[in-house]
Amino acid sequence: MKKALHILKAIVTWLLVLVSIGIMVFTIISVTTFDQPDRNLFGYKPLIVLSDSMSKTDFNAGDLVLIKDTDPSTLKEGDIIAYTSTGTDNYGEIVTHKIRRLTADANGDPGFITYGTTTNTDDETVVTYEYVLGKYETHIPKIGTFFQFLKTVPGYICCIFIPFMLLIVIHLMDSIRLFRKYKSEQKAELQAERDEIAKERAESQKMMEELLKLKEQLRTTNNGVNSNAAATYTQGNGEEGIFSTDTKNVLGGERI
Repeated sequence: MKKALHILKAIVTWLLVLVSIGIMVFTIISVTTFDQPDRNLFGYKPLIVLSDSMSKTDFNAGDLVLIKDTDPSTLKEGDIIAYTSTGTDNYGEIVTHKIRRLTADANGDPGFITYGTTTNTDDETVVTYEYVLGKYETHIPKIGTFFQFLKTVPGYICCIFIPFMLLIVIHLMDSIRLFRKYKSEQKAELQAERDEIAKERAESQKMMEELLKLKEQLRTTNNGVNSNAAATYTQGNGEEGIFSTDTKNVLGGERI
């Protein structure tokens, strides 16, 4: 069970790492390239669709459309193009609409009549070549919505802040666990050293007691030998005296 929890924790950690890295990379790419007409990603300009003017046939608001650089002179009716609008209502905005027919503006410059398929209404002005950004190739559903959400405070908290905080918490818990394990091992080693010292002291005490006991036994034995070794001797006057192994002088059977 413990091993399974460890594996599950490792999987969750790696998923959080991959998700966090993925979101970070996506955020960097999207901020630097999305809706930036002068930049491209692998030869495509990624643009976020903001309206449903083409939802009837091609893509919806919130989708991400990929626009490829194209020579405007090669475009034809039915192609979908992205261009910078010169209309009074949306001047300077990027519009992605379908070409209805080829034409020329008031100055005789070649251009296109474009329209949104949802309303089927022609755009206000002729799109000349200089305003064409490229030709629509494909789209990725709802990626634009996600990016728009990511740019909001709740999106930042949910997609970036919380995953990184979870990673920090997980690593902090691991650090605390390792520190506790280290302290526990240190405590165990210290206790083992104390037990070893106590054991050595007990052995030393036991040896000391054995030595004292042995010393006492030797003293008792020596006293017995001294008593048994006493002898009677006869002095010159015929009186008996006591011969002792004591180192002191003996006269007439008495110690001096």
